[in-house]
Amino acid sequence: MTDDPRLDLDLSLPGPIPEEGIQRAIEIMRSGKLHRYGEDRTGIPEATALEQDYAAYIGSKYCAALNSCGGAMFVALKCAGVKPGDKVLMNTFTLAPVPGAVAHAGAQPVFVEITDEYKIDLADLDRKAASSRAKVLLLSHMRGHICDMETLVAICARHGITLIEDCAHTMGAKWNGRFTGTFGAIGCFSLQSYKHANAGEGGLLVTNDPDIAAKAILYSGSYMLYAQHKARPELEYFEKHRGHIPNFSLRMSNLAAAVARPQIGLLAERAKVWNERYRKLADGLGSIQNIRIPPRPTREQFVASSIQFSVKGLSAAEMDLFLDASARRGVFIKWFGRKQPLGFTSVHDHWEYVEEKQNLPQSERVLSEVCDMRIPLALPLESCDTIVAVIRHCLADYASPA
Repeated sequence: MTDDPRLDLDLSLPGPIPEEGIQRAIEIMRSGKLHRYGEDRTGIPEATALEQDYAAYIGSKYCAALNSCGGAMFVALKCAGVKPGDKVLMNTFTLAPVPGAVAHAGAQPVFVEITDEYKIDLADLDRKAASSRAKVLLLSHMRGHICDMETLVAICARHGITLIEDCAHTMGAKWNGRFTGTFGAIGCFSLQSYKHANAGEGGLLVTNDPDIAAKAILYSGSYMLYAQHKARPELEYFEKHRGHIPNFSLRMSNLAAAVARPQIGLLAERAKVWNERYRKLADGLGSIQNIRIPPRPTREQFVASSIQFSVKGLSAAEMDLFLDASARRGVFIKWFGRKQPLGFTSVHDHWEYVEEKQNLPQSERVLSEVCDMRIPLALPLESCDTIVAVIRHCLADYASPA
């Protein structure tokens, strides 16, 4: 490896769109039938077909396609009965669309501490479930890190809490052989470009509860055309709820669904590619002084489209210098310890719309050290060595004495 390592590769490059999706999107554009419902009632709309495909893939009875994962989480909160002024539990390590969905529902987040493994602190969850009177937990499997789901589900059951899973980073991932998104009452998935299936933007909501499914489809904007859905409950559930549910016009378009559909069958192969690169990066970065990579338990069958690591012992000024040096060599790293939000990265202190300031010393300590880097599908395995060499080189000036 050269003494002057540099990476000549775009780490923000999203996964490719399969040719089948491109051709189907062109067909839809030529037809003009971009809207998710059709009054001519001929054929199955692409959004409906995507719902069927994903419900079958994950093993859920029902699926609703929405225009974003943030929209799916908002609808999930409404379906769970969240009202303005309610408290909603959520882990502190997450991204802005999650507290945004809570705010959209008129509720207030109660942040739960995180551990050094970047996961929700189950002891703090138990305490705050008892003290907050919240009836819903919006759990983020943030950046693909999955906590002990059996213990979490038991805590929710003990306190009468409805679990909603934000699976934006865990499409295709499992805990102990079971898909994320199927432990709670509702699971929400993302089709944003940088996630595991790329439709540009989009969300999928899954559930086995017929009342929740009917509400979700009505909230998403079905008008009175809900019978066109296939991964839906019986029509009697819609008749029960339709007069009480507003239309929020959040349903996915046929164009986005057409792009996403052929990618569902690629999830297992993509997981293999991502995880191979993750393990190579984790092995290399874990050998660098000042860097900690949390261990991953065997029950966590993750899909690592990104990698996180903690940089220990650096001041904020030193972190800035390290990140700038790394970026100049082609390795762009996000840092959750910044005082001001940057790009996609923000933390609880930046969300000033949250009315109640919350004391989260453990999370603030962990987040002050967390670095985050995308793993593109096109990353050659040998480039993992280059990335490690760049980070090692740029950290050398700040390494603690042996």
